[in-house]
Amino acid sequence: MPDKIEKIDLHMHTTVSDGTDTPEEILSNVRAAGLDAFSVTDHDAIKAALVIPPLLKEGDPRFITGVEFSCKDSKGKYHVLGYGYDPGAWPIRSIVEKGHGFRMKKTKGRLEFLRDQFGFVFSDEEISELLQNDNPGKPHIANLMVKHHYANNRKQAIKEYINQKRFKDIYLLPEEAIRAIASSGGIPVLAHPSYGSGDEVIVGEEMDERLRRLIPEGLKGVEAYYSGFTPKLQQEMLSFAEKYELYVTAGSDYHGKNKLISIGDNNLDSVSEAAEGVRRFLKDVHLTAT
Repeated sequence: MPDKIEKIDLHMHTTVSDGTDTPEEILSNVRAAGLDAFSVTDHDAIKAALVIPPLLKEGDPRFITGVEFSCKDSKGKYHVLGYGYDPGAWPIRSIVEKGHGFRMKKTKGRLEFLRDQFGFVFSDEEISELLQNDNPGKPHIANLMVKHHYANNRKQAIKEYINQKRFKDIYLLPEEAIRAIASSGGIPVLAHPSYGSGDEVIVGEEMDERLRRLIPEGLKGVEAYYSGFTPKLQQEMLSFAEKYELYVTAGSDYHGKNKLISIGDNNLDSVSEAAEGVRRFLKDVHLTAT
């Protein structure tokens, strides 16, 4: 493992997806937070992996290329993180393009649904601006709804209105994302594994079965240290990581002002006190030296 890495955050979002910090701003905030290593994991996007490395200065935290893919199959929903990949590799670029296409199609479908089902309308200028985002999604639509007083807050907008629109087949499969990450030299990791769709919590045999299906597809790790995990959920995921000899990662899921979560808030104070799977991950993942 590289020397002097103790404080890490490997799960953050920028304006490239649904965060409020630009890649430049998140780098500044990471410096202020005193991290030793970090990754930006925007949804279905790798722009930050291209923007941030040229901005790094001597003494900056180590940077790990990252991404988070939203996936679904007949068994449920998954978020698959990818770390240390080559952002110029064709497999990762191809899957990002596919995921972005799905995201745009769903965004347009949701806008049409809100108009037809509830009479929620937005100006052409607002819609054009929304669609010009790198990767528009539910939070962007929800912010517009709050602006027009169609909902009291973003949570209500998503839960009571936006989530009523379902898309049957417009999703990446988890094995697609896993293979694309691995084929690009990266490490595929299951994000916040215990959380499924909505308020669903996946534990015990159901979690074990999910891992047994994904590991043969190439899954290499689990995000066991996570801002939203209880000590019990964290310990269960650490036990699964030990059972299957998986890497372990730690992430806050920071979204800037879109979530009440701070950089570094991942229930892991120090790498030296973490599970061995964290140290193995940091040893094996590709870090950008500064």
